[in-house]
Amino acid sequence: MRRLFGRRDFLASVAAATISATACSGSILDEAAASVGGDDKSAAGWKAGVARTVITPETSVWLAGYGSKRAPDGKLHDLWMKALALEDRSGKQAVLITSDFQGVPKTMSDRVFMQLQEKFQLDRSQIMFTFSHNHCGPRLGDDLIDYYPVEAEQELLVTEYTDVMVARTIELVGEALSSLAPASLQTGEGKTTFAVNRRNNREADVPDLIAKGTPLVGPVDHTVPVMTVTRPDGKVEAILFGYACHPTTLSFTTWCGDYPGFAQLELENKHPGATAMFVNTCGGDQNPLPRRQVELCEKYGHMLAVAVEEVLAKPLKNVSSGLKLAFEMVDLPYLNVVSREELTVLLVDSNALKARWAKRLLAKLDAGEQFPAAYPYPVHTWQLGSEMLLIGMGAETVVDYALRFKAEFGEGTWVLGYADDMISYIPSRRVWDEGGYEGGANLFEYGRPAFRWAGDIENRIAATVHQLVKQVRE
Repeated sequence: MRRLFGRRDFLASVAAATISATACSGSILDEAAASVGGDDKSAAGWKAGVARTVITPETSVWLAGYGSKRAPDGKLHDLWMKALALEDRSGKQAVLITSDFQGVPKTMSDRVFMQLQEKFQLDRSQIMFTFSHNHCGPRLGDDLIDYYPVEAEQELLVTEYTDVMVARTIELVGEALSSLAPASLQTGEGKTTFAVNRRNNREADVPDLIAKGTPLVGPVDHTVPVMTVTRPDGKVEAILFGYACHPTTLSFTTWCGDYPGFAQLELENKHPGATAMFVNTCGGDQNPLPRRQVELCEKYGHMLAVAVEEVLAKPLKNVSSGLKLAFEMVDLPYLNVVSREELTVLLVDSNALKARWAKRLLAKLDAGEQFPAAYPYPVHTWQLGSEMLLIGMGAETVVDYALRFKAEFGEGTWVLGYADDMISYIPSRRVWDEGGYEGGANLFEYGRPAFRWAGDIENRIAATVHQLVKQVRE
């Protein structure tokens, strides 16, 4: 296989400068951690294990996203997958996986879930596999399969890399479980403001609007939820944090974690020995604007890290020991399943992606396959003590879901998108009614056998979320 050629000197210097600028000895969190300690009964009773692994490809797997062939030309910093295993006082376990992947497809995550069940007896409710949706990360399996020109060598590289990542994920979870040890959990919430609702603000206008002080419009979620994992001796083991925004500051062909990558690097340099973990909290219709410059990517990563540090400088709320977990797959119907006649017309469409999609689906019909009328959608609820509720949902959920569920379920609610399966955009009813890119007839880009979801998509998801929250709060 072909290896990546050498790093760009200027990119390496940027990364070194970033690490140098953000590294420091000691921190407010390290000083405060000792006062939390393991003797606080409200936080006692937890065990936690943390593991991490580099996932930067060593072969020329293309970068994912943006609907084009993008061969890698170097590395700005490494990509990571990380795991946090939790065990409550009763022995109930759960594992949260975070990663710098653009999207994990069902064909990959299902293999992971099956092997974790076989090896560690963890059922689906106990594992949440999240991805940041970073567009400077690698392709995986059949995620966005019709986005890219078909090249036999590339398909082989993607298959081989995906197989390695499945095996590495199992190893990672095993390492996290094997390192379970007493810990306390604390939580808080901060704010940062670089995410912009891209549906309501034209990208080209944003720099001028910001310069003039003109308020940007459209719903956003600028909250930064934070959870820390601290050992009884005061050592900070992990810092979990989230934000609702696409990691699409950069569109070049160099491996990089985008703004979440820079934020995690900064936090880990400020807290030596700690593992920083990022989750994307419903950023499907949110972009970092302005963008397309490494300096802006570093700036947004720094802004996010500062928001986390501001939380850590304040008293955090202890999370009492207790895990209640629920999971369900809810069927999301398509508005209309695509027909053979529609696909045949699209074989010569000027949109190359649409033509590839039509050709692939016609081959399935020719092989006797029938297209399903709905897609199975994963929904998790995790109740941690009485202080934290994690709602995990598949794919590119728009910000309305986070705003709705946080209002409905109250303080301490985290609403995560980009979990388990990179299905498509998941519009709210408002976004579906408005149409446009996130809510309209674009499911073909994700390989689905339809152009659009049925209009009751939010109601179906919300009903399932409410049912699962009731289960974990009984």
